Amino acid sequence: MSKPERIPLVYPCGEAPAPGAVREVAPGVLWLRMPLPLSLDHINLWAVQDGEGWAIFDTGMHTPATLDAWRTLIGPGAPLGECGPSRILATHMHPDHIGMAGWLTRKFGCELWMTRGEYMTCRVLVGDTGREAPAEGIGFYRRTGWDAEALETYCARFGGYGKHISPLPQRYRRLQDGQQIRIGAHDWQVVVGSGHSPEHACFYCAELKVLISGDQVLPRISPNVSVFPTEPEADPMGEWLESLAKLKRQLPADVLVLPAHNEPFEGLHARLDRLVAGHQRSFERLIQLLSEGPKRVVDVFGALFARPIDADLLPLATGEALANLNYLVQRGQVTVREDEDGVAWYRASTAEA
Repeated sequence: MSKPERIPLVYPCGEAPAPGAVREVAPGVLWLRMPLPLSLDHINLWAVQDGEGWAIFDTGMHTPATLDAWRTLIGPGAPLGECGPSRILATHMHPDHIGMAGWLTRKFGCELWMTRGEYMTCRVLVGDTGREAPAEGIGFYRRTGWDAEALETYCARFGGYGKHISPLPQRYRRLQDGQQIRIGAHDWQVVVGSGHSPEHACFYCAELKVLISGDQVLPRISPNVSVFPTEPEADPMGEWLESLAKLKRQLPADVLVLPAHNEPFEGLHARLDRLVAGHQRSFERLIQLLSEGPKRVVDVFGALFARPIDADLLPLATGEALANLNYLVQRGQVTVREDEDGVAWYRASTAEA
């Protein structure tokens, strides 16, 4: 397929604020940035004026550095003043987004707003903390071609999800697709998608022409879309691509997009087109590779990723490679069989005799 016209994105908001500082990006909308102890070293949060307080969108990971930043932001003379959060709205359940929600809701006596799928999934995964790796998980990764050393690392690290999440409140306020929420002087519409996570919420304000996109749409990187041991036949890639199409149908091209990573940008439709086209090219490379002969999941990384996959990246790379393969299998473009050791081998349908 031909490449879409490369329309440059516009970044109108300048440099990111330091942790503990804010920058206004629209009337009553503040940009906050928190550090992350990861290769992706930051997350953007957003504060929207809500009466005397602030509606906070996403919270950062539960780490000492994030805790220090929140303490700097709230109090007499601090950027968010003494009132602090009026409510916490989480786009989804990944630790960098939900990690401080429990601490904030308890400290300031406010409610957590999430979709049901994200809240319940978070509660389930936190429950794995301290458990041994299940046989289903070990079998899942053995099927992808992981060797004994990689499986041993998986077992040692299993249950780590909850280590950077402050205990969630035992109640929440449910967000639903299409819901209108009044925050301060403006209405915000909830736009739910999936693929990157089960029931990811974006938030759109038509009056301000602002979209808080979480991880669904990022300007410089593509969100990880993965298959996990709990649902090995899932099609998150198909769900994510449909979610991108939904955003393009429902939202205008000239919104200011406030993403969880990188910088606020304008050019939503151009970015959506580029993300879709990039994945279509990945599918084409993958089919070409699989037409040369059967491959395991771990054998296809070179067709999908520009950098080498080390032990730390192996789980994400495996999940995303499998998301691509499941997408093609479920559309009849790739077939899969298991050998006597339970390892899955994938082949392009056009290569079959």
